Amino acid sequence: MQSKLFPFAPIILALGLSGCQLTENESEKLAVEENEKAALEACSETYLGEEEIADCEIARDGVIDVIHPKDDILEETAEITEPENVAVAPVITDVWQRASNSFSLHIPDDNRVTAQRDWYLKHPEYMARVVKRAKPFLYYIVEEIEKRNMPMELVLLPIVESAFDPFAYSHGRAAGMWQFIPSTGKRFGMPQNWWYDGRRDVIASTQGALDYLTYLNEMFDGDWLHALAAYNSGEGRVMRSIRANKRAGKPTDFWHLGLPRETRAYVPKLLALADILKNKKTFDFSWPEVENIAVIEVVDIGSQVDLAFAAELADMSLKELHGLNPGFNRWATSPDGPHRLVLPVEKAASFSQALAKIDRKERLNWVRHTVKSGDSLGKIANQYHTTIKVIQQVNELDSSMIRIGQAIMVPVALKALDDYALSKEQRLASIQSSNKSKQKVRHTVQSGDTLWDIARKFKVSTRQLAKWNGMAPGDMLKPGKTLVIWLEGKSDAGVTKKLTYTVRSGDSLSRIASKFNVKVSDISKWNSLNAKQYLQPGQKLKLYVDVTRLTSTG
Repeated sequence: MQSKLFPFAPIILALGLSGCQLTENESEKLAVEENEKAALEACSETYLGEEEIADCEIARDGVIDVIHPKDDILEETAEITEPENVAVAPVITDVWQRASNSFSLHIPDDNRVTAQRDWYLKHPEYMARVVKRAKPFLYYIVEEIEKRNMPMELVLLPIVESAFDPFAYSHGRAAGMWQFIPSTGKRFGMPQNWWYDGRRDVIASTQGALDYLTYLNEMFDGDWLHALAAYNSGEGRVMRSIRANKRAGKPTDFWHLGLPRETRAYVPKLLALADILKNKKTFDFSWPEVENIAVIEVVDIGSQVDLAFAAELADMSLKELHGLNPGFNRWATSPDGPHRLVLPVEKAASFSQALAKIDRKERLNWVRHTVKSGDSLGKIANQYHTTIKVIQQVNELDSSMIRIGQAIMVPVALKALDDYALSKEQRLASIQSSNKSKQKVRHTVQSGDTLWDIARKFKVSTRQLAKWNGMAPGDMLKPGKTLVIWLEGKSDAGVTKKLTYTVRSGDSLSRIASKFNVKVSDISKWNSLNAKQYLQPGQKLKLYVDVTRLTSTG
């Protein structure tokens, strides 16, 4: 879907999620109105018929519009082989049936539930895709919910949040199967760093989501519908709505609260799914079965390991391994942990035995780098795709000072980085190269740029621009970042490049601006200059220039 969301990007960013949760300091009424308008525009642009537009609006209700970088990522994870001699429940062979037998939440006769239920019933192919993604992780999630004696309907929450895709992301920088923003992810045990993002780790994010939902349930005195609403829109927003209803003498149950449109549909969406699953025979709905046995196992690895090396030990492809361990951003697990891998249950024992025979130093590939003139730890870290901290730890360096001729040991990837298909860099490269039927233009982000500015310049939507670059429409831009824009046919939009210009005798800001077809004010902004100050010969200036419109730089 390509929607014209860019006029509302600042509003959407301000609504940032807490689990999928929204921030609370913006005008709620304005946010609701703009969300509804944006959703309607998106539907109108994507669907043609009146019935299809209604379908689209229902489908979008209740979730922040998540983006799936590549729909078949989890479909290509390890082919799970059911282990032999595993005790299976004598009667219940489908884990979905096991879950639905424990459903306890009341499903009211409400138009909102009916509308969501009707949409799912009309789109069985959607559930087929979702269940395919859920298959490796479903049994584990059901087990964890049972251990905590929580409502089993919560197993359906990843459908509402992300369609069970751990690689999904949405505006407000929410990521993962359970859609956590960075701050709430860290609050509930999901670290995020250069090596690892716990929000995409199915183990860490499931534990964090259940912890957060338990916290919310206690906050709202055991009312699970209030807790679910708060998971979506933030506890403060729900609490304020309850207090407002009390003051007005109105009922305070979920169905009477004045909440954003998204949240008003979010809880009904979950209940509609529960109703269909519980009564699939009545509805004649083909909900795909998943065998009621454990298919994955969490293996303690004790220290950092190259993912390609681990895949070989486990007799898996690197893509299969990464599909089960989506939290890792790079070519290796994080040096600071978590030191675990998720493996198919039938491969876990042999992997653990093989790994135990290998010295920890041999779990990574190493190079001996001799420091030369111009080297710094940062430069060396970039060269070998690692971090300064890792190099310092490995070489027992107390500072960033290094000397020419010094020998430094650096861990490096076992295979070419292109082979790590699900690493953060390769996912982005794949996304940015996926639209080969159009003309690709690269734009280097300048100070002050926003997605809305760039989208307007190239006559595309902010949603398109974000999707092409592995971002969400509300994400902030950093100067120097390269964005890819795909345009229809031949474009006169140009190609913006960063140049370094050396000031010559007689140069002025106006003369340089004229030479490179830019504004004096832009040069001043890019270089933090006072427009009235004199330039010095030899001074270096950063310029962001449309190189297709240059004639000669002299």
